[in-house]
Amino acid sequence: MPKAKGKTRRQKFGYNVNRKRLNRNARRKAAPRIECSHIRHAWDQTKSVRQNLAEMGLAMDPNRAVPLLKRKVKAMEVDVEERPKELVRKPYVLNDLEAEASLPEKKGNTLSRDLIDYVRYMVENHGENYKVSGSGLAGGTTWVRGYPGPFGV
Repeated sequence: MPKAKGKTRRQKFGYNVNRKRLNRNARRKAAPRIECSHIRHAWDQTKSVRQNLAEMGLAMDPNRAVPLLKRKVKAMEVDVEERPKELVRKPYVLNDLEAEASLPEKKGNTLSRDLIDYVRYMVENHGENYKVSGSGLAGGTTWVRGYPGPFGV
């Protein structure tokens, strides 16, 4: 289907556009956002992913980082050559990650705030007299969902 006549316009070069900033912003948008703040702050945009992770002491491929030993005939000590260890230039990233991982985890399986307040109220008023606190539910409070009360609709 043909285009409407006169609707095409030739492209003009934008002289007032900063190309360096435009390319930098496009490269930043194309790269994914790194969620871990320690890695994000130590990241170098000019280097590859493998180089960045190697400088931080992290591995891109876990199979290469910890290779499985092959069951072969053992070579003589003379023949075995040691690979040079990769230099860790940013060890603080690894230390920060280890410190963050060793922090105790926050427990998320606690009761709701209104239920805690209600139980505290009942214990303060009735103590350990469970019959009174259970049967004398004031204001039509019930433990069944769907009915008026602290846990109802």
